Amino acid sequence: MKRKVAFITGTGRSQGIGAGICKELAKEGHDILFTYWTKYDNEVSFHSEKNELGTLQEEIASYGVRCEKIELDLQDTSSFSEGYRYCKEIFGQYPDVLVNNAAVSINDTIYTITPESLDEHYRVNVRAAAFLTSEFVKRFEGEYGRIINITTGWSQGPMPDELSYVLTKSAVETLTYTLAPVLAEKNITINAINPGPTDTGWMTDGIKQDILKRSPSGRLGEPKDCANLAAFLASERAEWVTGQVIHSEGGFRNSI
Repeated sequence: MKRKVAFITGTGRSQGIGAGICKELAKEGHDILFTYWTKYDNEVSFHSEKNELGTLQEEIASYGVRCEKIELDLQDTSSFSEGYRYCKEIFGQYPDVLVNNAAVSINDTIYTITPESLDEHYRVNVRAAAFLTSEFVKRFEGEYGRIINITTGWSQGPMPDELSYVLTKSAVETLTYTLAPVLAEKNITINAINPGPTDTGWMTDGIKQDILKRSPSGRLGEPKDCANLAAFLASERAEWVTGQVIHSEGGFRNSI
């Protein structure tokens, strides 16, 4: 039997949410294809080691699955089909699971927002997510399909210091509930996860202390928290869950 293939975007760091999702889906028996974009990762991310992606790929493969990676600039419209062509070429099939995890997230406010910043967020957070979803649906040939979008907590409380990010992430949730009834006809579910404040290496001690004050669970979010939920949503067990935005954030309060 062929294993199901999961296509996860935005997996540029071993500590990130994308990496966590790759590992959990691998544990569930999915072959993995993940994307990364070196330029953006080097500009805004926190890398823990050299050859980080190679080490991550080996770790994922250690679960007994096949793992491949491809560098894609999701601001380039040709990338939307390129990833799927590569998947078909190396796995012999199109993916059964799509995780729209890639995002541009650069803080700005109503005072500092620029057209260039908003456009950059839009091209990845909205346009790429929409067209990767479109390509997934048009090419889908499996028994059942799963689309999982990673969003943020904009609807749980104001996030005025991340204006471009929340404006574009709100569109991802609109995409999720708008497409649910259409995709259900093809036995594809589509859901979104808000992982809440997740410690992926970017938090300062001050940020951690502030978040802990507002976390009744007494800890920070970890990539495995979002990944565990993604693994469920990607499974056959989640066939009756679609069009939902699930806030997996341990009861986090946006204000105290």
